[in-house]
Amino acid sequence: MEKHEIIPDVIKMAPKEILEINYPSGVKAELGNILTPTQVKDMPKLKWTADSNELYTLCMTDPDAPSREKPHIREWHHWLVGNIPGNDVMNGETLTGFVGSGPPKGTGLHRYVFLVYKQPKRITFNEGRIPNTTGDNRGCFSIRKFASKYNLGEPIAGNFYRAEWDDYVPTLYKQLNL
Repeated sequence: MEKHEIIPDVIKMAPKEILEINYPSGVKAELGNILTPTQVKDMPKLKWTADSNELYTLCMTDPDAPSREKPHIREWHHWLVGNIPGNDVMNGETLTGFVGSGPPKGTGLHRYVFLVYKQPKRITFNEGRIPNTTGDNRGCFSIRKFASKYNLGEPIAGNFYRAEWDDYVPTLYKQLNL
């Protein structure tokens, strides 16, 4: 995470655990490997060491919006789920619906960062809910500020991959009305 500057761009320190991220296409995120938007278009299965009696928050964010050289929209979050029982993401509270990677054409590789936080208690989130059919209200996000607002501390697990534009991206933009 240091090599690809996730630290300090997104978080202060690396989580102790590597989050397992497996996509239906058969690919995995592996600490900065390069995947395509086509390979990561569907919601992945995630796994981390979780206590089934605890609650967790998950975020997937792109700190390179619209490009790594000029990230003035940093961060654009792709997925945000809170109050996850154990590592059962599907039974968490979806704040922002999942959308895959969609880096603009010609902007090079973007970093897609997944972070898991252990919650101190059940949280009543006051953010508006964002469906997977819009790009509105996803930019200028900060997982660091979000974590601070809800006293989440540092992430306990994380992982990331990198991706750049491919011919699936226009399909995603149509879904998001971009």
